Amino acid sequence: MTHAHITTWVVAIILFFVAHSLLKSQKEKPAKIVQMVLRLFYILIIVTGIMIASGLQLNGEYIGKIILGIVTIGMMEMVLTKTKKGQPTKVFWIIFIVVLILTISLGLRLPFGFAPFA
Repeated sequence: MTHAHITTWVVAIILFFVAHSLLKSQKEKPAKIVQMVLRLFYILIIVTGIMIASGLQLNGEYIGKIILGIVTIGMMEMVLTKTKKGQPTKVFWIIFIVVLILTISLGLRLPFGFAPFA
């Protein structure tokens, strides 16, 4: 299940950047389609995360990762929404990047994660 979870968030990050570039280039209709597919991937990320977490004895680190993951998804959505409305996104980009790095680092560090460089 870990591989499915990782695959969904990798695809979601790619879709996020595609949607953002489409919004920046004023292509509203394709951006909306990509954003709706991205929202489907948000759901898949949450479902696979719940499936992984249900098989664990949760401690503070896992709960922290769950919260960071939800905040990451929220910041992705905020960046796209603010970009679509033409509002400043700098703060949301900074929060997104910091939280994404923390989420990935914590996920790879936890015992149920996997070590790509081990």
